[in-house]
Amino acid sequence: MSMIELVGIKRLYQLEGITVKAIQGLDLSINEGEFIAVMGPSGSGKSTLMNILGCLDKPTEGLYFLDGINTSHANSDKFALIRNEKIGFVFQGFNLLARTTAVENVELPLFYSRKDHKINIKEKAISVLKEVGLGGRLYHMPSQLSGGQQQRVAIARAMVNNPAFILADEPTGNLDTEMSLEIMTLFQNLNNNGKTIIMVTHEPELAAYTRRIITMRDGKLVSDIPVTDRRNAANDLKKWKKENTILQKS
Repeated sequence: MSMIELVGIKRLYQLEGITVKAIQGLDLSINEGEFIAVMGPSGSGKSTLMNILGCLDKPTEGLYFLDGINTSHANSDKFALIRNEKIGFVFQGFNLLARTTAVENVELPLFYSRKDHKINIKEKAISVLKEVGLGGRLYHMPSQLSGGQQQRVAIARAMVNNPAFILADEPTGNLDTEMSLEIMTLFQNLNNNGKTIIMVTHEPELAAYTRRIITMRDGKLVSDIPVTDRRNAANDLKKWKKENTILQKS
């Protein structure tokens, strides 16, 4: 069975007496270990799809199975538990607590987890921060970190509960080219190690680092294709640094 299975998903909104069909009968299967880009123009339904996948919203019709759980019948408490234990969120704006260290930001999901009460919370947070390359920034505040480092903290926080998948919403939207390539390198490394990642993006150059591209339009899935010529973010980052070093010297 797929990790994620959407069957006949519809999401309708009432806006000033008009029915808005944000998603119209969508079927989608996602297996463990995939790295998927969700694309589409504004109003295509990709944000609504993200909210449903993230258990932030329920479909008007249809079924959503996540890791064998039928989320369609979950109450608000069950929904919150599923979000905390099954989904790791990474947002464009990082959403870190400003007066809290990197370690403390990453610890937060563990305080609400029912998975394993025997773990040492601080040790787990430190381990994940080291995994994303921030072993030397454990006790820095967000204001003491670059944008790319803040996003790494956010990714560590998303990973710390070992969720079924990471859901990233425009994760490089606030970052420059170098930092964007650093984050995509990290995502590719995580995916190569088996982590499932679903990334909402409007940038084709970022989608080229994933393994599969889903395109939405007018609330419908209009294409679902594998990435046949996948780019390597680490190589592109090295090339970018080399080119910029040459430019700075010239």
